[in-house]
Amino acid sequence: MVFSYCEIQNVGVCRAFPAQVEKYKTDGYLVIEGFFSHDEVEQMKHEMHNIVANMNLEDHPKVIFTTGEDQSKFRGDYFITSGDKIRYFFEEGAFNDKGELIKDKQKAINKVGHALHALNPVFKKFTFSKRIEAITKSIGFKCPVVPQSMYIFKQPGIGGEVTPHRDSTFLYTEPPSAMGLWIPLEDCTLENGCLHFVPKSHNDGITYRMVRNPEQGTPTIFTGSKEEFDDKDFIPQLTKKGCLVLIHGTVLHRSFPNKSEKSRHAYTFHIVEQENTEYSKQNWLQPTPELPFPVLYTE
Repeated sequence: MVFSYCEIQNVGVCRAFPAQVEKYKTDGYLVIEGFFSHDEVEQMKHEMHNIVANMNLEDHPKVIFTTGEDQSKFRGDYFITSGDKIRYFFEEGAFNDKGELIKDKQKAINKVGHALHALNPVFKKFTFSKRIEAITKSIGFKCPVVPQSMYIFKQPGIGGEVTPHRDSTFLYTEPPSAMGLWIPLEDCTLENGCLHFVPKSHNDGITYRMVRNPEQGTPTIFTGSKEEFDDKDFIPQLTKKGCLVLIHGTVLHRSFPNKSEKSRHAYTFHIVEQENTEYSKQNWLQPTPELPFPVLYTE
């Protein structure tokens, strides 16, 4: 079931119906159709095209991003210090055996992150809009902050798999409070790597976390019990460009590789609650003097 933005408009400034809030709390995710207009979607896509076009490869290491078994080895200093910067991460299939880029950089990028919401005026405008504020208040957040944002490309033919995960594994608070706000900028289908969810799995809690490594070696490690999952439990969620997907921080979700000829661009950011929660000092992403986590709103 999805809900339309026009329905939400009828309840004031984009506040969600109680039934919508209940569905989010029951299933762990919610799709709101038509949240952003075609023009707004094109603004975000155009801005990212310019960001990548102006990127000088000589100023940035060609860092691969993956969520596979060996992901930790790809998450070095360039990754772990990206929370207050705009940085570039490539697809594995973008390079040859010599480490040379074999695709145009616009078709080779996996994602750009993690401070678009704070450092780029276009993405900042949409992240901190009154519509986002009202929806987030409807879910029950009192004083949320925005730790990170990403533009995800899911490139045609080489767009990598995002393995089953829970966002609070990476952005842990006690108690867990993270929520992802995911905005598809192109239609998401089975062929180009739409999201898949396990409904109600947010009730399972968090037993597995990615934390900063206190020892020498890779900057991050995983701790806790790596959970098992059954592929048949995942339900695909086809979404149209411009909708808004709310993702509970502990709901299990994934996306498969993009083997199609169509990309699957999306802008996403995460919020965590400050009121009556504690953001873990073990998380890979930490606020910095240059960029404390910006407050989405205060009631």
